[in-house]
Amino acid sequence: MFDHLTARLSSAIERLRGRGRITDANVAETLREARIALLEADVALPVVKSFIDSVRAKALGAEVLSSLTPGQALIGLLHAELVRLMGGSTARWTLRAQPPAVLLLAGLQGAGKTTTAAKLARWLIERERKRVLLASTDVRRPAAMLQLERLASQVHAEYFAAAGDAAPAAIAQAALARARSGVFDALIVDTAGRLHVDESLMAEVREIDAAVGAAERLFVVDAMAGQDAVNAARAFGAALELTGVILTKADGDARGGAALSVREVTGKPILFLGVGEKTEALEPFEPERMASRILGMGDVVSLVEQVHRQVGAEEAERLARKALQGRGFDMGDLKSQLEQLQKMGGVGALLEKLPGAAVRRGAASADQGDRELRRQIAIIDSMTPRERRNPSIIDGSRRRRIAKGSGAQVQDVNRLLKQFQEMQRVMKSMKGGRLQRLVGALKGGLPPGFPGSGGN
Repeated sequence: MFDHLTARLSSAIERLRGRGRITDANVAETLREARIALLEADVALPVVKSFIDSVRAKALGAEVLSSLTPGQALIGLLHAELVRLMGGSTARWTLRAQPPAVLLLAGLQGAGKTTTAAKLARWLIERERKRVLLASTDVRRPAAMLQLERLASQVHAEYFAAAGDAAPAAIAQAALARARSGVFDALIVDTAGRLHVDESLMAEVREIDAAVGAAERLFVVDAMAGQDAVNAARAFGAALELTGVILTKADGDARGGAALSVREVTGKPILFLGVGEKTEALEPFEPERMASRILGMGDVVSLVEQVHRQVGAEEAERLARKALQGRGFDMGDLKSQLEQLQKMGGVGALLEKLPGAAVRRGAASADQGDRELRRQIAIIDSMTPRERRNPSIIDGSRRRRIAKGSGAQVQDVNRLLKQFQEMQRVMKSMKGGRLQRLVGALKGGLPPGFPGSGGN
């Protein structure tokens, strides 16, 4: 989401390297570049002005510590100000209201409210161990009700089916009664949207809120909406006493300005980021970690948490045992590793959480890496079980058959087999004490099944 902003800010800070003091001249030059970067990212003008003024006031005349360069000092100032802009150091959001807590989702049409309702339900079920009931009050768009019903079954939440001719507020009240009688912990109410803000939409949302007494009123906004997101945030903030914001489509080719503007305009914290279409693609928003990503410093903590959450412990232990034995690692195991990497969002999602992401993105395309990942999985899928267990039997005719079956070229098959042989060679060379020490070190950090760990 912040690729362009990260690249521009990194370029501006790079110019300060090697200088012994932060001066009026070099601060002005760097902040000029930062201002342009923020405006190009579609950050609201008042927010940009406030941000730049605050950094300038703290930077001018500041002595650079002997262990730091001016660039590092200014990165620290920019990081602190970005954290403040996006909400400061806040505790991770949890549901604390008396059951059944009502979570009301509001926003414009197309922002992703219905999908977000299911994502939030899954997050509450899996992370908070809550029983969740989903309800839709979008009577103008029956497809929205059907969509939410299907999503509810996917995330193992219950869906409240309402009569098609009922008023939105009446549907919400009936859903709340069902939540109380069914002893649910949370009721998530998905409301209707419009293409643009209008008074009838605001009146309907206020009526629903009054009917159920929502504990959380969450504004759902598209990260790619730019200045429209700011205008919508201002309108919904005036109509409802918002408690938080959920930013959707943060994985898209967006400039990211909405994330830096909405918090300032509404005065409410950004609670979650939608980072994909799947129901598990919802991340808690943490200003400190996001500021680190924007400045190219990475977010290794989030990466480790994601690995622990998405890499199965049993599979990790199985692969670790094979690695320790120095034999038995086959194409099926390699496919498992590649699929784990896909579950984590692919190469692009991995790179953006590592330090220096902007530099790596310039050197190699994340999209290209994701395409190669899919191609390698397709090649392995085209192998027979015997070929996966013993790749050494794959001769020229078998390679041609595998390439044809996977839609790849023979060269692609050859490349994958060569990479696999290299992985086997490295693992065998580490058999015994060296690998034992490595796995022991990983017990406190990355699990042994982390994609790629078996080959290093």
